[in-house]
Amino acid sequence: MSMENVRQRGLVLLGCGKMGSAMLAGWLDGGLPAGSVWVMDPNPSDWLAGLDGIHLNAQLPADPAIVLVAVKPQMIGSALPAITALGGGDTVFLSIAAGTTIATFESLLGAATPVIRAMPNTPAAVGRGITALIGNARVSEDQMQTAELLLAAVGQTLRLEAESQMDAVTAVSGSGPAYVFHLIETLARAGEAEGLPADLAMRLAKATVGGAGHLAERAAEDPAQLRVNVTSPNGTTAAALAVLMDEAAGFPALLGRAVKAAADRSRELAG
Repeated sequence: MSMENVRQRGLVLLGCGKMGSAMLAGWLDGGLPAGSVWVMDPNPSDWLAGLDGIHLNAQLPADPAIVLVAVKPQMIGSALPAITALGGGDTVFLSIAAGTTIATFESLLGAATPVIRAMPNTPAAVGRGITALIGNARVSEDQMQTAELLLAAVGQTLRLEAESQMDAVTAVSGSGPAYVFHLIETLARAGEAEGLPADLAMRLAKATVGGAGHLAERAAEDPAQLRVNVTSPNGTTAAALAVLMDEAAGFPALLGRAVKAAADRSRELAG
């Protein structure tokens, strides 16, 4: 029912960079007709320009179901004037612009505007993202479900209880892929230091981190139990974990400081 509303009334995508493109590809693959989508982007990619049936930089529908704001935060001010006329009605503004608060959109579009703020992450590019959402009081349950369906095209979704949690979400899942990429880099480098060729060490590191993450998501046991399962007493894994699990110098202290730094910076940028 919710997606039928989008098909009939249309969806406006404001900005079609990497994240916007990943979402658009997911919607089209999922059966959303190209004719139901309007894309506003000053520098469309060749891929976007080559899509048949999409309304690209064309006259917008009068009452679209959703406007998805996917431009960079610093572009919001210049991008929104074209669509401010849609504020204060039934059109939901779904923002994936990092660090931009619901209050900012309400001030630009009017307090009566349904606004949903969302934080996806870059694994959305391969359909493995996770997106946290929170809506203002104007958002109906049906509108929230529609937003979740649209975001489910690129991965999992979850709802927050308060917008203040978005800074922690940014620090854990929004910025988190970069921490994992750095883990892969450093794990491969450590393998090289122990005598492996660089390309082989990198293959091992990528597959190990990717496979372990997949196992952690799929297994019935929690990650702590999975860790115990591969740790023989006085074995090789135990020797490594004695270093990594050190409360003062290992992962507990290091990741705690890293996530806090990201969350603090998110609060600064929003505030």
